[in-house]
Amino acid sequence: MNKVSHAFYQFFIDNGFSESTAKYTNLVVLLLVILLMVLLIDYGLRKLLVAVISKIARSSKTHFDDLLVQNKFPRNLAHIIPLVLAFKVTPYVFTDFEPYAIYWDKGLKVFGVILIIVITRSVLKTLEDFFKTIPNLKDKPIDSYIQVFMIFVWIIGLMSMFAIITGIEFLRFVTGLGAASAIILLIFKDTILGFVASIQVSINDMVRIGDWVTFDKFGADGDVIEINLATVKVQNFDKTITTIPTYALISDSFRNWRGMMESDGRRIKRAIKVKQDSVRFLNDTDLERLKQIQLISEYIGTRQNDIERFNASHNVDKSVPINGRNLTNIGLFRKYIESYLMNHPAINKDMTLMVRQLEPTGQGWPIELYTFSADKRWENYEHIMSDIFDHIVSSVSYFDLELFEFPNKNFVNYQE
Repeated sequence: MNKVSHAFYQFFIDNGFSESTAKYTNLVVLLLVILLMVLLIDYGLRKLLVAVISKIARSSKTHFDDLLVQNKFPRNLAHIIPLVLAFKVTPYVFTDFEPYAIYWDKGLKVFGVILIIVITRSVLKTLEDFFKTIPNLKDKPIDSYIQVFMIFVWIIGLMSMFAIITGIEFLRFVTGLGAASAIILLIFKDTILGFVASIQVSINDMVRIGDWVTFDKFGADGDVIEINLATVKVQNFDKTITTIPTYALISDSFRNWRGMMESDGRRIKRAIKVKQDSVRFLNDTDLERLKQIQLISEYIGTRQNDIERFNASHNVDKSVPINGRNLTNIGLFRKYIESYLMNHPAINKDMTLMVRQLEPTGQGWPIELYTFSADKRWENYEHIMSDIFDHIVSSVSYFDLELFEFPNKNFVNYQE
């Protein structure tokens, strides 16, 4: 042992170095030799381990080992043997400088802790990538859980490094942190909130990767592409990215369109407003004219016969249109819209379909369509809805109805 620790000492003495200088120079040279030896061994082991594991990964059927190589697990693992070697030779190097050996030993231990963290991170990143390849887990916030584990690993690692540097036992060091727990909670407030939120989001299945969400508060309207511990990333339809705090998903209101996407249709709920003074009873001449509209021709005939029989059996005086039962232009218009939707190829007939009157307002009498398009894709949905209302608005005049519009305030009627 003495020969190794003084391998270059005599050489420096023979060359005129003082005893003290020879010892320090011997120490520096030994450290450089050990460093060079460790680097060469590390390089050789890294190349060997990466080559062997890569060959095994290529020949195996599982994809997990390929991800290990991709996340540099073999490279990081190769550092262990050179580190152990450095620990073993430390006593030989610092024979004459035992006080310095303590600092060298602490440095190696800190590096060992960092190496464990890096290796653990490689394994966790591999698990993250592997879980994302499993169909049942693709829409789960895997990133959040991996980040939680990494936070715990880093916390334990940092506490271990501080304990090594200060020379305090790990358990005593952790106990001492209890007094600073309030400060720690304040520093990691967002992380803790995000962690709790990510668990609630996952357990309650509130959001999955790929869901279309609308979050007005943050201006988000698009697909969820990533769920992390602290943030949720939404790619809007204009291809911009909106970042939302994870805890906002449980503290604020947002809309998830997943139910619609998983259903058999997408809702169309829109109204047109009819002028109330254009609504009236229909006479025989009107009915004969409207019978030419094929979608309601049979309905008009049937209803006309029923109404005539009722009025005749009750001796109704039809000289006044309000007496007895009558057909109105707005009633037939609603029936026409319903028949039109029932015959529209893009409407899902198995879901709710109705045309209803809403409460009359000072801005007209709303007639609302409530139905579902069979095609849920946004672009096609908008085309379907536009085509339907193009037709309905164009049909209003055939029933002697008028749509409500605000008068043009800039119009001035000049009279001569």
